Amino acid sequence: MTTAITSKEVKQTNLPKEKTSILKDKFIQVDRKDAKLALAHMYVAFTALLVGGLAGLLQVFVRSGAFELPFGIGYYQVLTVHGVLLGLILTTYFILGFQLAAVSRTAGPLSNTQRKLGWIGFWLMVVGTIAAATMVLLNEASVLYTFYAPLQAHWIFYAGLALVVVGSWIEGFAQIMRYAQWRKENKGQTSPLLAFMAVVNNLMWFVASLGVAVEVLFQLLPWSLGFVERIDVLLSRTLFWYFGHALVYFWLLPAYMIWYVVIPKVIGGKLFSDALARLSFMLFLLFSVPVGVHHQLTEPGIDGFWKFLQVVLTFFVIVPSLMTAFSMFATFELRGRELGGKGVLGWFRQLPWKDSRFLVPFIGMVAFIPGGAGGIVNASYQMNQLIHNTIWVTGHFHLTVATAVVLTYFGAAFWLIPHLTGRKLTSKMNSLANTSGILWAVGMFIMSGAMHLAGLLGAPRRSEYSTYGGSEQAAEWITYQFAQAIGGTILFISILLIIGVVINLIWFAPKGEEEFPVAEAAAGGGKTPAILENFKVWGVILVALILIAYTFPIFDIISNSPAGSKGFKFW
Repeated sequence: MTTAITSKEVKQTNLPKEKTSILKDKFIQVDRKDAKLALAHMYVAFTALLVGGLAGLLQVFVRSGAFELPFGIGYYQVLTVHGVLLGLILTTYFILGFQLAAVSRTAGPLSNTQRKLGWIGFWLMVVGTIAAATMVLLNEASVLYTFYAPLQAHWIFYAGLALVVVGSWIEGFAQIMRYAQWRKENKGQTSPLLAFMAVVNNLMWFVASLGVAVEVLFQLLPWSLGFVERIDVLLSRTLFWYFGHALVYFWLLPAYMIWYVVIPKVIGGKLFSDALARLSFMLFLLFSVPVGVHHQLTEPGIDGFWKFLQVVLTFFVIVPSLMTAFSMFATFELRGRELGGKGVLGWFRQLPWKDSRFLVPFIGMVAFIPGGAGGIVNASYQMNQLIHNTIWVTGHFHLTVATAVVLTYFGAAFWLIPHLTGRKLTSKMNSLANTSGILWAVGMFIMSGAMHLAGLLGAPRRSEYSTYGGSEQAAEWITYQFAQAIGGTILFISILLIIGVVINLIWFAPKGEEEFPVAEAAAGGGKTPAILENFKVWGVILVALILIAYTFPIFDIISNSPAGSKGFKFW
């Protein structure tokens, strides 16, 4: 599971020449101070996984109709805990921790100033997380992770989320500073791919989260504090989805970083094409933000032309996804044939199926195939009419984010955490990690499959168990809700196994060195065009697309908005 570093990688450590010789037969380690900061993010992320996973288990039990929450706990309170902790906290903390380690590993250790900014951002996020979580636990913010108006949460909930966003900006800025420093010190050279990818994802996050920042600061906070009585619901939802769909790609791109750069090294191969990887990331940056209106296809107040335009832009996102699929399976086939695979699929058997660093993310890749197909359904105007606001959408979300993305994170955590702690992934923990990934796949197949089928029958999302007054149609959903409870139980068992592996890797695994795998580009891939690293050019195109997609819709909403809605609290 280990490979010696290259001379090029030694150069990128930025160590004095007289000290680089000691690294010849060792791995490049993430700087110990940077590792401490990255590891702090992992503590929060996996704590969120445990608590949010428990909330999800309670949720599917309630939806089965065979369980009632004790102690006066509300269903929507549990649903909010599940969505916020797994959809926002687990993902954001893992991403920032992973990207910090990736930048430090490939572009060199952060400076003291950059690292200090990282810690400031981290603690702002922690304070914000605690504030928002406290309001949810006190049942003052059972508004789900979308926090849709006119449901009104306590102002501390919104302020807490704002702190999480601001803290993430500061952390992302520190990573960009390190990348810019590398570019300054290595003029004319192609930057390290992982660091480049982290910068692209941070830029997308900055641009996308401006929408939710405007919503929180100028709408939700004044409204929840009583400074204004009413809120423009359509404007708040449009600002949220300007952020909300790009958020999905903020979650997805770190998984793509792992697929493109880490997995080829794990299987002993090379990156298929450095240029293709950079181009796919730039295309995601362009087409992930100006597409949020496709979440609002059934809402009045937005002209059909703008809905059509954003649906078209949504379909452009399929292009970099297909580029990624081609690149990954080309890498797998090339490596499998190097190892002696014959025939059409003989290479497939040669892949390291017993290595959790490969198997668990690979399960995620496979899940992304039906997940992506479901996304095409969601974004297609006619088909969206059938499944909009049904539990089909929840099933789709659990295939894409909760399987493709999250399983890739887990597969990365199995080598990243021991790398950061100075320990080893033992064969026993590797087997346990594989078991957890397989259980996750089985549980998700049952739960998500039942959600998709129930959604086609009209079962709504976001609702707890109900017979809807003895409705014959609602009776059709009950069997699928039992299946969701079965799948959710298997998923929670998987979560417990994953937490057990993580605890072992942090505190109990034997001391040693675990590799941070970074693949080299394959020979013959050609030189990466300099324009792919020209952020000014791509930034101008991105701003133009956003202005085209959103200026007129938002102007129409503000110009024709009604008086707005008062706040409601139904819990």
